[in-house]
Amino acid sequence: PAHLACFNVTPMERTLAVQLGIPVYGSDPDLLFLGTKSGSRMLFKKTGVNCPPGFENLSTENDIIDALYRLKFELPGLARAVVKINDGFSGEGNAIFYYAGAPEGDSLREWIRENIRQLKIVAPDLNYRSFLKKFYRMQGIVEAFLEGETKTSPSVQCRINPVGEIDIISTHDQLLGSDAAQVFLGAYFPASADYAVEIAGMARKVAEEMRAQGVLGRFSIDFVSVRQGDGWKHYAVEVNLRKGGTTHPYLMLQFLTGGKYNSDTGDFELADGKKRFYFASDNFFSENCKGLTPHDLIDIAICNDIHFNSTKEEGVVFHIIGALSQYGKLGLVCIGETIEKAMAYYRRTVDLLEHLEWRTGPTNQVQPSVSHIPPGSPAL
Repeated sequence: PAHLACFNVTPMERTLAVQLGIPVYGSDPDLLFLGTKSGSRMLFKKTGVNCPPGFENLSTENDIIDALYRLKFELPGLARAVVKINDGFSGEGNAIFYYAGAPEGDSLREWIRENIRQLKIVAPDLNYRSFLKKFYRMQGIVEAFLEGETKTSPSVQCRINPVGEIDIISTHDQLLGSDAAQVFLGAYFPASADYAVEIAGMARKVAEEMRAQGVLGRFSIDFVSVRQGDGWKHYAVEVNLRKGGTTHPYLMLQFLTGGKYNSDTGDFELADGKKRFYFASDNFFSENCKGLTPHDLIDIAICNDIHFNSTKEEGVVFHIIGALSQYGKLGLVCIGETIEKAMAYYRRTVDLLEHLEWRTGPTNQVQPSVSHIPPGSPAL
């Protein structure tokens, strides 16, 4: 009569399910290691899927130093390496090590030891000591930072259902931020036509091994893709054994349109064969939006004709609207018949929200003055 569907399944969700006497649509927590940075690299190696040069199952500062030394020794031209905590989330368990000024030969290891505290940690509230403490507790990996003049961060979302069928649900090109592009900010759907079908095939190989180990439910596989000549070289970097930043936007598109992603072509197709694209972000923020209520937001969208139109099957859908009034934070899924049109919806929405004019109404409550901003207004 019921089942549990969770963002991720921990021993606590498993205990709850047992006490309720209902199943969990997700992997047994005993398999959570497969979704760590070390477990991911072991999966990629076992299935022959390309991953960055590096080392996993590290636990001490000496392990990190040794791995950084071996990487530089094996790849003399390497400029940067990434240190990742096994259970780091949204890039905030990562730190970058720079080899600038590193000597060659026998003194390299000692130079790394002297400079290890210069790790550039992504999470703003962590210093070296606290980062290392978390690393000791959770373990982690060191791998080469992938360089490239043209580089993207695609992701493949998969599902294994209770009878063992593997579904490639979607592909995305992720938008990453921070100094070294380590933090998830948003995503374009679907991934580039240059490689959407190819990375889906690589993800299926990993999914088959995960199925053999008993994995169930939704998960995603992240890649870094580097343009080389006329083609691309793909590196699998992480398995997220849970729902993720691309899960919610895709479900919104699917339920609103009734369409389906075709992993053989890399297209999202409606019932009439037309295609749809979106740009989604859960990281829009503006001081100007503090004080806006959800009702204000819907009024703004409707009056300016950016809301999702079920007849055209295009427009903007909002989420995280409960954080709008207090924090000025919002999530958007901007759907269009082309990726250019989806981006135009996004830019126009941002433009509207950033340039709202506020006035005091007759009840002395702050109310938004909803004015139509003409198409073609400068995008931020």
